[in-house]
Amino acid sequence: MILPLARDPDRDAAVVVQTVLAELQAANAEQARVIAEQARVIEALRARVAELERQLGRHSGNSSKPPSSDGLGKPPAPRRERRGGGRKPGKQPGAPGAHLVQVPDPDEVVVHIPERCQGCGAELTLAPVIGVEARQVVDLPEVRPRTTEHRAERRWCGCGMVTAAGFPDQARAAACYGPEVRALGCYLLAWQHLPVERAGELLAQVLGAGVATGTLATVLAEGAAGLGGFAEQVRAQLRAAPVAHFDETGARVAGRLHWVHSASTQLLSWFTVHAKRGVDAMDAAGVLPGFRGVAVHDCWSPYWRYDKATHALCGAHLLRELEEAADGPGQGWAGELAEWLSVAVARPAGPATLATAGWTRRWWRACWAATTRSSPRGMRPTRPRPARRDIGVGCDGRRPPTCSSGWTPTATRCAGSWSTCRSRSRTIRPSATSAWSSCSRRSRGAGARWPAPRRS
Repeated sequence: MILPLARDPDRDAAVVVQTVLAELQAANAEQARVIAEQARVIEALRARVAELERQLGRHSGNSSKPPSSDGLGKPPAPRRERRGGGRKPGKQPGAPGAHLVQVPDPDEVVVHIPERCQGCGAELTLAPVIGVEARQVVDLPEVRPRTTEHRAERRWCGCGMVTAAGFPDQARAAACYGPEVRALGCYLLAWQHLPVERAGELLAQVLGAGVATGTLATVLAEGAAGLGGFAEQVRAQLRAAPVAHFDETGARVAGRLHWVHSASTQLLSWFTVHAKRGVDAMDAAGVLPGFRGVAVHDCWSPYWRYDKATHALCGAHLLRELEEAADGPGQGWAGELAEWLSVAVARPAGPATLATAGWTRRWWRACWAATTRSSPRGMRPTRPRPARRDIGVGCDGRRPPTCSSGWTPTATRCAGSWSTCRSRSRTIRPSATSAWSSCSRRSRGAGARWPAPRRS
């Protein structure tokens, strides 16, 4: 007979403890895996929330979005700070004033005679005049259409031939509008930007000329057709300009999205409405394909395809993108660069003044901070750019710092200018202008070579 072995209580307890420990370790490992996975999800959600907040925070003041996209949530315009110097608001001493003055020969004079004395009540019809006070009221005359009838006679000659007189060019039909009405319609539509229906209402209610909307549309097309030679001269002068500004914005044409492309200098502006936003529309405008000067524009990629031009980024767009980048954590360098750019544009004296004031040192410090942190989201290229002329180094003989993402901050190379390289290669796009609007003013020193700045 085999007797059962006696159970060891301590051994059984150790087995139970080891089993429980194994189960706890497995549970802890699974819990750690779940926590790590949750941490990754939370981090991804935080990044997504931050990106969505960044997109919701974009408006026309800190990005390239047009003001029309702000809607009802448009941020208030910042109040301009008054500079020091003791200048008082209003008209300055010695400045020419502007006010309504009396004319020496009025069209009509109305004499007002007091009938009775305010003291005793006697009549003043025959009383002597001892003084006159004159006040002039400037007003519009009664506006009504003036109709001119043209009659072309037919006369019979003794030879038996009947000859009829011709009508002037403005008398196109039995009843038609004259050149003044047609010119005013073109002015209201093309210059004042009134809709066709509202322009017709204005002509009918104010001038008494009820012009149909279809007639107004025809008048505008005829006026545009008559500017063929003038339009080609404007485009030719824009193509030959040393510096020109280019931009585009959305517009509605017959309920569909179109794009208004502009090319302008200080004296000339050319606007083209096209269904496309890219190269097709720019080629149709007829300026950029033959332009060999300095093209100032934003970061819209189709501009860089025109390699015959020297490209410069618009200062206003750069300031907005830097403002957007400065809202991110740890991106204080963007605010520093924005301040540097504002001062560089506002001071036409050149780099000597900037170096004396310590701005050159701040520029290099901000550039170094930009290369050691993530590049701003708005300045990353979305696709490889065509190759640009590689001049190798900056204006001071040193190659500009380049971060790993390819964003290259470059020093100013021309007076009043500032450019940013966005290609993946180490290239510098020279600029010769700085614009507060991509279709506005040029800097006074555009095109002048800057001497090499030194660290101060």
